[in-house]
Amino acid sequence: MQKDGRVLYLTEAKKDNLYFNIPIANTTVILLGTGTSITQAAVRMLAQAGVLLGFCGGGGTPLYMGNEIEWLTPQSEYRPTEYLQAWLSFWFDDQQRLQAAKQLQHARIDYLRRVWQKDRELKLAGFDAGDPAIANALDANEVQIATAPKTTYLLATEAKLTKQLYKIAARHTNMADFIRKREATDKANGFLNHGNYLAYGLAASTLWVLGIPHGFAVMHGKTRRGALVFDIADLVKDAIVLPWAFICAKENASDQEFRQQCLQSFADHKALDVMFDQVKAMALMGKERNMEQGKENKPQ
Repeated sequence: MQKDGRVLYLTEAKKDNLYFNIPIANTTVILLGTGTSITQAAVRMLAQAGVLLGFCGGGGTPLYMGNEIEWLTPQSEYRPTEYLQAWLSFWFDDQQRLQAAKQLQHARIDYLRRVWQKDRELKLAGFDAGDPAIANALDANEVQIATAPKTTYLLATEAKLTKQLYKIAARHTNMADFIRKREATDKANGFLNHGNYLAYGLAASTLWVLGIPHGFAVMHGKTRRGALVFDIADLVKDAIVLPWAFICAKENASDQEFRQQCLQSFADHKALDVMFDQVKAMALMGKERNMEQGKENKPQ
């Protein structure tokens, strides 16, 4: 709400109300979670300060509504344009787009290794990057990524690794009969669907804030809706969602317990930071490649 020329967050209690000042001049994005309301006066002040406003579920994900880069409203007309322009500088070149996809897949493997080496709870449950079966699968996948001649090959190698990880997860959680089906009603499949959508929410927020439209995918197809969201979400799905889906299914956890575990793990392992850093790095590296090519093609 707006009060005395400031934007305040109000929590109502039985005995008293608590007000928290939001420093809008130093704020880039505000995500409004479940049960939150906002006044028109507050929205007007946020717009004047250039603050992006989005509506989301609990824990900041998924993103339900946010303005798109195609429609530059007064709320966002002064947002940085460097990431979209840098992304487009390589996106129309098939070979450069393939290199970006490979970079994304290598980052996915690196993140999985870091999480499974660091997370004590996952290691106790059998999800240890030092396990020979897991290490061999990751090493083989990296070789296949490096030699993939097309994006379709990358998608196939990605799916192959995920299937291997499903088998390993099913073995460690005594679910030998597990089969991955999105329509299935068992807990493991349900948790995988639920967790993946949480990851999509983080990816959508990342792209929204950086101003890169979802259609400029590097792996999931030029015409598929939300394709780039799926590309970015893949950075964290296998590392966090996959193991916790199986662990929580084994423990017969509720949907809310699984959701809280996923969100906590995203926070512990800085999943959103990783997405932001990776997207920015990919965009700027693509721009650097184009600059280098321009120098090579420049007449002497």
